[in-house]
Amino acid sequence: MGVFVFLPLVLPLTAWPIARLAEQHLHPRAATWLLTGVAGVLAVCSTLCLALLMVVGTAQLPGNPLPDGWSDPEVREAVPYDEVAGKAAIPALIAVIASCVRAAWRHHRVLRRAERALEGLPATTVAVLPDGMPYAYALPGKRDRIVVTTAMLAGLNSVERRALFAHERAHLTHRHHRFLLTVQLAARANPFLRPLRTAVTYTAERWADEDAATQVGNRRTVAQAIGKSALISRDAPIATLAHFATAGPVPRRVAALLAPAPAGRIWPPVFTAVGLAAWAAAAGTTASALSSANSAITLFFILHAATPI
Repeated sequence: MGVFVFLPLVLPLTAWPIARLAEQHLHPRAATWLLTGVAGVLAVCSTLCLALLMVVGTAQLPGNPLPDGWSDPEVREAVPYDEVAGKAAIPALIAVIASCVRAAWRHHRVLRRAERALEGLPATTVAVLPDGMPYAYALPGKRDRIVVTTAMLAGLNSVERRALFAHERAHLTHRHHRFLLTVQLAARANPFLRPLRTAVTYTAERWADEDAATQVGNRRTVAQAIGKSALISRDAPIATLAHFATAGPVPRRVAALLAPAPAGRIWPPVFTAVGLAAWAAAAGTTASALSSANSAITLFFILHAATPI
């Protein structure tokens, strides 16, 4: 395996430039797909390599249930600094798994809690809650619904309400909660992927903004609705649920809607900053996948040879 086993742990750094540039220069739909795909692959590769290192480290622990041959010097030579790296990978992988399970469980729990809160209301696509706190979010599930409070509706005029519903409907149609959950788990698997999580949180909202602008037919109206909602609303109950007026990127979203609609290209031109960043991220993702595959196959044959028949 050699140093290749460590590469997937640091190759997420190659995606940092595209995380910053994609949200500025790509269509939000393309940026969301690109960044989520890159984050997902890089997270899986780094977690796999942690698992490979953990196998080597666990084999060195006294009383472990693994075959004795797995702790032979020939096996440990496959990993540079095997004693330190192998043992450090054990708590690191446990922490990654625990963090991802916790995030996934919290996502599931909040969805179920939100669905229970709507019990007794009419089975319509829009659930209006009699709440004095203004908020609105898209709630995916067996029956996708838009959750909005009376306070939020009271703060918007009829056209702005139409923009709100179009925005939240876009979140449900394009299953944005899956993109958000993927990058949330990826960032927990490898902290170097946090910039991609932040970027996808923004591009998913921009994607819904553009869909809403197309349906409403007036970009300025959608911008006004977002700005007004941000002044009066609170956040969605969980980071992986899409929310109409998340406070952080609202000024940038409003500015983007007041500008011309973005080009619909899927991949940026090569000889541009965003094009070079996209190819760097693609190269880093490919290298990570090849490195983790090479390490897994190499370790498999080494352990197979070291296993007593």
